[in-house]
Amino acid sequence: MTHPRRGPPMRGPARLAVAFTLAAMLWPGQGLAQDGRLTVELNKFETIEAGCRTFFLFRNGSTTGFKGFEMSLAVFDREGVIDRLLKVEAAPLPAERTTLKLFEIPDMHCEEVGEILLHEIARCEPEGGGTLDCFAVVDLASRAPAALVK
Repeated sequence: MTHPRRGPPMRGPARLAVAFTLAAMLWPGQGLAQDGRLTVELNKFETIEAGCRTFFLFRNGSTTGFKGFEMSLAVFDREGVIDRLLKVEAAPLPAERTTLKLFEIPDMHCEEVGEILLHEIARCEPEGGGTLDCFAVVDLASRAPAALVK
C-alpha cells in the first residue's frame, strides 16, 4: 500500500544505499575528515593596557594542516568606519585540531570594535606543499560583541 505523502516503501538496493550513507555520516571521525572546513571563530575580547586582545579559535576540520596561514583583517569601529588593517599569522594549524591564537589590536579599546572583516588570506601554505584556495574553505563565527565577516 502506498502512503499518499511518502510514496512506495524502499526495497533492496535503495534501502541498502540509504543505510550505507547514514553509516558513513555517523561513523566516528568521518564527518570531520570529509568536511574539509576551517572555522575561524572570534571567541572573545579582553581589555589590556595597550589596547584590545582578541582570542581566536581555529577549528581545522580537514586532514590538511597549514604551515602558513596569514590573515589580513580590517577592523571597523562602532560607526562602521575602518579604523585599521592588521596582518596576523595564525600558523601552524594542525589537521583535525582546534588551536587558540591571541592577537592584539593596539591603541583601540575593545568596546570600540564594531566588526572585523577577513579582508584576505595573505598566505596559505598547506603542509606537504600544493595550493589551496583557503578563502573558499574558511567559515567565520563570532561569540564576541563584534561580528567576524568575509
